Amino acid sequence: MKERIATPKDRSRLIYSGIRAALLTHGSMTKVELSRMLGISFPTISKFLSDMESEGELVTAGLDESSGGRRAQRYAYNPDHMLGLALFLEKNETHYSIFNCLGEAKEQGSTSSLLEGDAEKLAAYIAEILARQPRIRAVAVGIPGSVNNGRIIFIPCYEAYHDFDLQGYLETRFRIPVVIENDMNAAVLGFNEKKSEHVNPSIVYLYFGQNGPGAGILVNGDIVRGSTFFAGEVSFLPQYEDRNFTQALDRAHASPPGRMNERELDAVSRMVASCTAILNPHTIVFCRDEVSETLLDRIAERSAAYVPPAHLPRLTASDWRQDYLDGLRSLGLHRMISGASIQE
Repeated sequence: MKERIATPKDRSRLIYSGIRAALLTHGSMTKVELSRMLGISFPTISKFLSDMESEGELVTAGLDESSGGRRAQRYAYNPDHMLGLALFLEKNETHYSIFNCLGEAKEQGSTSSLLEGDAEKLAAYIAEILARQPRIRAVAVGIPGSVNNGRIIFIPCYEAYHDFDLQGYLETRFRIPVVIENDMNAAVLGFNEKKSEHVNPSIVYLYFGQNGPGAGILVNGDIVRGSTFFAGEVSFLPQYEDRNFTQALDRAHASPPGRMNERELDAVSRMVASCTAILNPHTIVFCRDEVSETLLDRIAERSAAYVPPAHLPRLTASDWRQDYLDGLRSLGLHRMISGASIQE
């Protein structure tokens, strides 16, 4: 394969990305500090900062204390210069969040499900939001299915989206970077960013869901996608006799939220035991709407019948919708700050 040579445009994008990331991380910096941190000459840094300030992307943040010479100007990033849109599609509803470059929510809302229609219906809804918020520079969309580089490769019950390049469709339509991500991958990313007690953790996020059970898997801090991007589709995991996890749960006759009968409890405990034996994660996370603290204790006790209790992970519950949006927000932020183009 022929090696790709970086172009001047590539180098400029990397410099802009480095400046944005440095200022958002450290709050404010001087030209000298940025030059040293990024390994870029002082004249080059000065030129880029001047261009960014003229575009309103930077603001001045006062002068350094004098060390005997001229006091250096400090620069800070204007977090509202660019906005991002995180939007996730569920069976019964669609939720969205508009956020700035610090990840702060500027607007949130919901509407009826857009999965029942097609990509044109989704695009029309996004177009309404973009018309209202023209500073949006990246879109992250979560869907209840398997995704391979922006193409939805498995999404039961929603034929209009199956084997559909949703990323390519939306980027062609709106000419801004778009990320398409599996719902549980986004949720485990969002949970890890705020609540992980470990460095490079291993986490399994289980959700029984409106569209059937799924899992997001993080191993040593990285999402596990699998060779065909099918990892996490735990609904197919065989449990006993001729039943898979979905059939064993039998959600059509499920107990009320936060409660489980003996059949459901055993199915979930077998899933916990399987995750423990194969991945040995630090934590298994459940949706707070689907389990209670008492139920988590019962799951842990039953799981110990299948694997030695010393190896069981911590079982906890979290706000799935918020974790989902936080994960999408993180993915959108990366595209915004990096200045990724739709040609990539």
